[in-house]
Amino acid sequence: MEALIKAAIPAPVHLPNRATATQRSPNHLSVCRSRKNGEVNGLNSTPSNIGPENQGDEQMTEEIVQPSNLEAEGKHADIWWLFKEAQQNILYLNKQRLLVIEELEKANSEKQLLLGQIEQFQLANQAVDGRSNGTDRLSILWELLHRIDSMVLTRKVNIEEASHWRRLIVDSKVSIADVFSDVLDQRDSELLEKLRHFADGSKRNGFHIVQICTEMEPLVYVGSLASYVTGLSCALQRKGHIVEVILPKYASLNLAEVQGLREIGAEFYSYYNGQLHGNRIWTGIVCGIGVTLIEPIFFSSFFSREKIYGYSDDFERFAYFSRAALDYLVKAGKKPDVLHIHNWQTSIVGPLFWDIFVKQGLEGAKILLTCHDLNSQCLEQPDKLALSGLEPARLHRPDRFQDNARASLVNLLKGGIVFSNKVVIISSMHSKGRIIRNFSYGLEPTLATHKDKLLIAPSGFDNSTWDPFQDKFLPENYSADDLEGKAACKVALQQHVGLPQDASIALVGWIYQEVSDIDLKTLKTVVQSITHGGGQLILARIDKMTNQDGASESFIKDLKDENVRFIDGYDEALSHLIFAGSDIILCQSFEDPTLQVPMKALKYGAAPVVLSSSNDRSRHVVDPDHDISEYSQFIKSTFENISLKQALDEMRSNPFKWKRKMADAMDKDFSWDAETCDIHISAYAALKNL
Repeated sequence: MEALIKAAIPAPVHLPNRATATQRSPNHLSVCRSRKNGEVNGLNSTPSNIGPENQGDEQMTEEIVQPSNLEAEGKHADIWWLFKEAQQNILYLNKQRLLVIEELEKANSEKQLLLGQIEQFQLANQAVDGRSNGTDRLSILWELLHRIDSMVLTRKVNIEEASHWRRLIVDSKVSIADVFSDVLDQRDSELLEKLRHFADGSKRNGFHIVQICTEMEPLVYVGSLASYVTGLSCALQRKGHIVEVILPKYASLNLAEVQGLREIGAEFYSYYNGQLHGNRIWTGIVCGIGVTLIEPIFFSSFFSREKIYGYSDDFERFAYFSRAALDYLVKAGKKPDVLHIHNWQTSIVGPLFWDIFVKQGLEGAKILLTCHDLNSQCLEQPDKLALSGLEPARLHRPDRFQDNARASLVNLLKGGIVFSNKVVIISSMHSKGRIIRNFSYGLEPTLATHKDKLLIAPSGFDNSTWDPFQDKFLPENYSADDLEGKAACKVALQQHVGLPQDASIALVGWIYQEVSDIDLKTLKTVVQSITHGGGQLILARIDKMTNQDGASESFIKDLKDENVRFIDGYDEALSHLIFAGSDIILCQSFEDPTLQVPMKALKYGAAPVVLSSSNDRSRHVVDPDHDISEYSQFIKSTFENISLKQALDEMRSNPFKWKRKMADAMDKDFSWDAETCDIHISAYAALKNL
């Protein structure tokens, strides 16, 4: 670069320094004179002899010309000196520039090297965190735990050693993926050697929870239990706890949703009806949760049916599964902190645990029962308890399994409440006292006796899927701080269903499961109140478990209106758009653990309004108890006593206040990660102190 600059700048003529600039030779003066006389430069002429007759003139010329020429020569010298100094400065600056360029090139080279290292690090992380099958760090952990289960059941390691390893792994779950990144590629002997050299992990601060249940979304779902198990388990793991789920291996399971599903390679035996029966174990990962599926070999028909519930031998089916789950935990050497059971289907785990298994290696565990529906209790003949190894005579008592109304029968749900250390009742709107008094379905004496161990927890919803700020199904995202995108979603929804497109029109959505859920007379009144006021209505059946039927077609024909549209059949993308595009969402109840319509409406900035069949809305009874959820408090203070007409009037007359109210609702967190998770963690902590 310096050579190029030097070549571009002509070399200066050699000049004397400023001190000698005024000393000039006669020849130099004659040159100046020649130029003055018009000769071209005087460089091509021979110098002339100056005679005496011309000396006077020459002197006068010198006297006149020399000072002027000297002054000019001095100026020229100054200019050349300044030019040379400038040239030197330019060369110096250019040299500095070259140094800077060199430093930049060096920095850029280092940057490229660093980027290459980062890329290699990311590739290495992908090998650890998410190999070609998309597994993450939590998946690595579960792969390792499942390998340990397999080695225990095949008797390659003993129960005590496996239990110790599991504890270390659970305690060290942050770094475990770095140590055992190649767990799938290692032989058992290699893995055993690495496990035996594995150093102790960090101090333990989380719980190990095993959920024994009959549903889990997205594998198998019938009611609210499925979303509860998955939502709560994910929330607990995000807060540092380890949760695994044990399910029956139904023939109808959506096995495509199980990552890395495989048979563990060993059978274990479970007691049932006086004999030991073999079971196959399958393991996999669902939503980052370790899942174990139990498949009976001899009683294979128990779970190879079209439906999950509704058979005459449901007691036998789920009693077998409950006993098998406990047998598996013991034989695998697992030592969880909490056995979390659900509804009547796994309530028998309670007495089985305390009567049989607590002395077989599960001494450190406690039992927590979740009740999602107190009306479903399962009454059976007492002698059936013996099928799973229990003593009917000891349990068929008023303070244990005996039903409160039908003394000749045992009540499975009642027994679960009695034999559990803590009982969580899922209710978003009611307090403990009101549930005992008004919604106990014959269990009031039992719930009152065990009131101190009862907790009330609201349902939650999956805010990783249901969030307008990052919802992939919406044409434009929005949030409580910026609601502009909601207007775009409304127009998109109107366009999709064929309604006039106008963001200023009040748009009401009605979410339902079955036509039978809707009173036709009430619907006609609703349609009139909306359309006569210039609004629009979209009715959508979004239940995944139902398909279009004749009743829906007849229902649609009875109510034809240009401002009303019916959506029959589940469409996930459209469901999201209805919540985002609606100003008001009509719902059957604020207590909706299955579809979670009111909670989703709040998150998407739509007012949830509950309809009644009468013109005068029935008011909820004021609950004298104060132990209600944050969700219930917010609903009661904001939306409970607002009718559809009042909501429409407020929206039209005071849009600024309406938007503020919707933004406040969107800011609330009613997801699984919030109050629901916190209540369960408090319950687990209380169990450890018992």
